Amino acid sequence: MQLPASSPALEPDRWLAVTAVVPARNEAAVLPSTLPTLLDQDYPGRFEIVVVDDSSTDGTTEVAEGIGAGSPGPGVHVVSASPLPDGWAGKVWAMHSGATSAPAQRCEYILLTDADIAHPPDLLRRLVGLARHRELDLASVMAHLRAVTPFERLLVPAFVYFFGLLYPFRWSNDPWAQTSAAAGGCVLVQRRALERLGGFESIRGEIIDDCALAARIKQAGGRTWLGLGRDVHSVRGYAGLSGVWHVVARTAYTQLAYSPIRLVGTVVGLLLTFLAPPIAVVAAGVGLLVGAALEPSFAALALGTLGWGLMTVSFVPMTRWYGGPALLAVMLPLSAVIYVAMTLDSARRHYAGVGGGWKGRTYGR
Repeated sequence: MQLPASSPALEPDRWLAVTAVVPARNEAAVLPSTLPTLLDQDYPGRFEIVVVDDSSTDGTTEVAEGIGAGSPGPGVHVVSASPLPDGWAGKVWAMHSGATSAPAQRCEYILLTDADIAHPPDLLRRLVGLARHRELDLASVMAHLRAVTPFERLLVPAFVYFFGLLYPFRWSNDPWAQTSAAAGGCVLVQRRALERLGGFESIRGEIIDDCALAARIKQAGGRTWLGLGRDVHSVRGYAGLSGVWHVVARTAYTQLAYSPIRLVGTVVGLLLTFLAPPIAVVAAGVGLLVGAALEPSFAALALGTLGWGLMTVSFVPMTRWYGGPALLAVMLPLSAVIYVAMTLDSARRHYAGVGGGWKGRTYGR
């Protein structure tokens, strides 16, 4: 499910005002690659940009102001977030600071986007057009993450694949289904819908803020939509296995609601689903080589091959989406084992008193 292309059918009769809110904590290195893509938006309605400098120490404010000053576009308003209050997650507080700024108070839609996300020039046209056409309160695009290094190619497509298993996009987009999800790198939310929830204060302590926001809106009777976007992409790399590990371990146990029962169920389910088939294939092959009983060995080989084949076929579209060869889908069991290890490490971090975090901040139990 992808963000539709621009078309006359999605052109609204009136282009509503939009304010982009960009939480930025020590993002001076990436803003020159991403902020101009917001300034270059081909949007017919009023559009303003707010960069929230959340206690940066690398000159983020100066970089953002310099980029804005050199652009003929909508300009950049830089807001300095006040110190983080107790009970608030850092990114949510930064978004709250941007959403309560003057530019955000005079718009109909707020575009929440991470500082490392680059957008195509027609993004706002497409998002606002989709939201107006389908009467959505929230429309979100899962950005195309970087998958260049070997570990990124192994783990990034699997991350999106597992996300889709946990939050099936069609269920999330179905107003009658309880499933709800969003991707925090690019979220368009109707300001009135946000205000009906009580603003970002309603999710102030949430580490997984994007899915929490979508859940609140859907529970209040709103409509949400989530899709993939190849031309909405992240410019940030993951620095090998450790980078991906940190991103997943930061929130995996939070996603399981800090439940040991859910943790055990998830680990057992992943291992049985994704590791048991290749183990059965290998064990059957060894059994046939050493002359073990043929009937059990052939049965294990057939069942293992069937299971491995089905998971591979289901994963091929995602590997191709990220430009990898179809053969890479055979490695899904290895990816699953690594994700099990990252989930267990996430639980270990929680019980060690170090939970999730954002941009150098960590949150205890």
